[in-house]
Amino acid sequence: MKHLSRAFDGQNQWWKYLVVIAVALIVGQLVGAIPLVVAMGIAIAMNGGEMATPDNAMNFAAYGIDPNLGLALMVIPFIVTLVLAIVLIKALHQRTAVDVVNGGRPFRWNRFWLGILVWGAIMLLIFGAQLLINPGELEFRFNATSFFILVVVAILFIPVQSGTEEFIFRGYLAQGVAGWTKKGWLVILIPSLLFALMHAANPEVKEHGFWMMMPQYFIFGVAFAVMAVLDDGIELAIGTHAVNNTLGAILVTSKESAIQTPSLFFQKEVDPAGEFVTLFISSLIMLLVYKLILKWDFTVIWKKIELPVIKEKV
Repeated sequence: MKHLSRAFDGQNQWWKYLVVIAVALIVGQLVGAIPLVVAMGIAIAMNGGEMATPDNAMNFAAYGIDPNLGLALMVIPFIVTLVLAIVLIKALHQRTAVDVVNGGRPFRWNRFWLGILVWGAIMLLIFGAQLLINPGELEFRFNATSFFILVVVAILFIPVQSGTEEFIFRGYLAQGVAGWTKKGWLVILIPSLLFALMHAANPEVKEHGFWMMMPQYFIFGVAFAVMAVLDDGIELAIGTHAVNNTLGAILVTSKESAIQTPSLFFQKEVDPAGEFVTLFISSLIMLLVYKLILKWDFTVIWKKIELPVIKEKV
């Protein structure tokens, strides 16, 4: 496992991870949010100084900001976070970005596109079934201009947001856990728990409750982590995460969605329990499809993580 064993380099001290994650996430989010704050200030000034207080704080239209512009501005903090993380990891750990992605090999674009293809197909099948079974839940609201701008913005920006989360949790933090514990199942469990908790402030959590939504974030985090461990890198997880968020933003939104967009459909009522069951089953199907294609051995999860043995040439 080149990806996880890359942490066995003598640079895996816990305090370095604390510094990188604290600085990259806190400073990155604060500095990166400045353009959005400025845009909100301008919108409030143009509205005579009155500030809207929508139930969903991510509803940019309520502040007088175009939703597509708001989506682009929302991704800037992730760009700043990623840049800070790469710089700090290089300074403190002497690891490059590709070291964190897959142990130092060239980026595997075939894995990235496979993630997009497989999970994208599953998402479209589920959405098509939802339309057929219960079409009354979804309100069609196509606006050509806004929608086509959304498609461009979503494809260009959302994969950066998804990739940043994968880089931090399934890449960097997973290496730290691997170096400390040498156990694959803990590499899956610990970053997935932290990944779920990172989403605790999302509007969906406020609407449906912490214990209702956390299992969904945790299950998806586990699926991404299993991919990273079994595929020896995070390219597949990046592609899967990116297409999940991108298609989600383009196809459907709801009043409590964390990403408010001029999507094709508006979901009138959300059933979080039903969505959890669907996510759990579809995630299992996705992992089985990857296993068949990539010939994964799931027993790797329970094996001790060690430095790969280098065979000497005779």
